[in-house]
Amino acid sequence: MISSAKKYPEQAQASNRILMGTSIEGDLLSDGDVRIDGKVKGTVKISGKLVVGEHGVVEGEVECKNAAIAGTVEGTFKIAQTLSIAQSGKVSGQIHTEKLSVEPGAELNGSVTMGAVMRKVSKEEESNAKTA
Repeated sequence: MISSAKKYPEQAQASNRILMGTSIEGDLLSDGDVRIDGKVKGTVKISGKLVVGEHGVVEGEVECKNAAIAGTVEGTFKIAQTLSIAQSGKVSGQIHTEKLSVEPGAELNGSVTMGAVMRKVSKEEESNAKTA
């Protein structure tokens, strides 16, 4: 396994797990995917996918590519692609995502901003657009 990790370092960081009974306070940074079945309080920045299991709890700021939530999360979330909330999932806070999937029975409280970021139209552009 060690020689395999040296040849292919991306495999060594492919998946990380925080198991039930484990509690972390502070920043969690990862270049791979992370599954949380324990409790994390703080900032979570992941370049891959975040999975929060049914018993998992996350409190704080979350940034990731994709997220699948079956547990409880509270805070500010910036998901680059898709946020999926399972039937057992409880999400509250500010959510910024491109796509959102919510199963019946899931709880979602807070504000949700979806889609690509729209730029503000300046007054000059607005006046130029007003042609006959």
